[in-house]
Amino acid sequence: MLDTLDAAAVRRWCASGLAALQRHQGEIDDLNVYPVPDGDTGTNLVLTLTSAHQALAMDLGTLPDDGHTPHGHALRLMARGALLGARGNSGVIVSQILRGFADVLAIAPAVRGRQLAAALAGAATAAYAAVAHPVEGTLLTVAAAAARAAEHLDSDDLPAVARAAAAGATRALARTPEQLPALARAGVVDAGGRGLCLLLDALVEVVTGEGPPPAAGPVPAARPPATAVRETGSSAYAYEVQYLLDATDEAVLRLRGALDALGDSLVIVGDGGPGHGTWNVHVHVNDVGAAIEAGVVAGRPHRITVTRFADQVATPAPAPVPGGRAAVVVATGAGIAELFAAEGATVVPANPSTGELLDAVRATGAARVVVLPNDPNTQSVASTAAKEAHGLGVKVSVVPTRSPVQALAALAVRDPKRRFEDDVIAMAEAAGACRYAEVCHASKEALTVAGPCRPGDVLALVEGEVHLIGADLLDTCTAVVDRMLGGGGELVTLLCGADAPGGLADRVREHVQRSWPFVEVQAYEGGQPHYPLLLGVE
Repeated sequence: MLDTLDAAAVRRWCASGLAALQRHQGEIDDLNVYPVPDGDTGTNLVLTLTSAHQALAMDLGTLPDDGHTPHGHALRLMARGALLGARGNSGVIVSQILRGFADVLAIAPAVRGRQLAAALAGAATAAYAAVAHPVEGTLLTVAAAAARAAEHLDSDDLPAVARAAAAGATRALARTPEQLPALARAGVVDAGGRGLCLLLDALVEVVTGEGPPPAAGPVPAARPPATAVRETGSSAYAYEVQYLLDATDEAVLRLRGALDALGDSLVIVGDGGPGHGTWNVHVHVNDVGAAIEAGVVAGRPHRITVTRFADQVATPAPAPVPGGRAAVVVATGAGIAELFAAEGATVVPANPSTGELLDAVRATGAARVVVLPNDPNTQSVASTAAKEAHGLGVKVSVVPTRSPVQALAALAVRDPKRRFEDDVIAMAEAAGACRYAEVCHASKEALTVAGPCRPGDVLALVEGEVHLIGADLLDTCTAVVDRMLGGGGELVTLLCGADAPGGLADRVREHVQRSWPFVEVQAYEGGQPHYPLLLGVE
């Protein structure tokens, strides 16, 4: 057994945690409560930890002498690697947990039980701090429970504290269905929380030399719901305000309260600097001036970005922005990638890491870059990459596109003659005005808002929610087009997937021409997996 956690033990922990996630990758993917075959929490955690493991391959002796201990250097490398490799919401949160862990232990002369408990508390705090309104029954809840269990033991015995933390996390994971109705209906536990339990079990294995006790598997889902709880901003707020802020911890604490009273979607993430650091501030508001003034009161805001989501009150005109511009777009499918490339965008494959997006931003050579994530799960990764790019002197704005058809609408209105900020506003407005739908086959039995579905049923999802369940692909495609055009529209965009039968787009086009003669139809071979048809209505 180990009395203290040294740099070699940190490396073994990362390797053991990665191996555990790889063994359980499919199981964690299956915990995603969604009836289409794209659950990827396990995959995202594996890729995030792979990046952390690769970062730890660096020779610690080559690092600068900045007062950090060898284990502190190792933990910071692990956290930094996880940040750059983070994929999806789960990967981003785990990278924040590792950063908080490293911040507490970076200069600790030895890591025994009480230091480990303090590090777990710092990890939970860092994860919660990134979200203005955390949802319980998630990865955050499991992290907090592990910290509480470790602190409650109040011991310097490193193996005992590690065991207590892992046990506390396991108990909290079992309770997640009681906290999230979606998990309860599905009969499963939180996927991200399951991944964190595996990482803590790996830590126990490293410090004790013994394998962790076998964990109870998740309760099988008979009829999982079609969607899980999601955190989204309200349409009541018309502007996104984002800036970097040099300020003290106390000032930022006051700023959180001020901005929380002004709007929603509040996220404030720091760089981990002691006492006085740099913070990335993001909020949706109606009063842009008040949001910026709150930053002035707190410290020194800079690299201020304002995005208007609706045409209400004009934003203050910023000074002309020097330097070139570029767009980075996330794409699934060869045909979709070609469409974006033809629009002059730099294309990144689906489910990118923070580092991959950051590399694409830097590769453009532009001083002003807009990023189109095209997937709700990639938005947190894009925001993290944007923060990293600001530190490199590149101004990045993320337009929160949720589908490739929204990105096509956004790229169509780009105008290099406009100021960058105005161009981003126009792109956001065009994306928001494009309603989107997806047609796919159910991969599992589920209870959706449109009724129960069985494997093989055809599902039509509008704005992420199941609206139609059918038996025939063409009939379901035409039905969802009719439903969307019933709310108005002048242009329909069709993207046919890799598994789409021949002639699907032509038959949908013929239906629109018969039923909606004044509506224009554009059809392309998208090549995306899982979804035979993606469509947008503008």
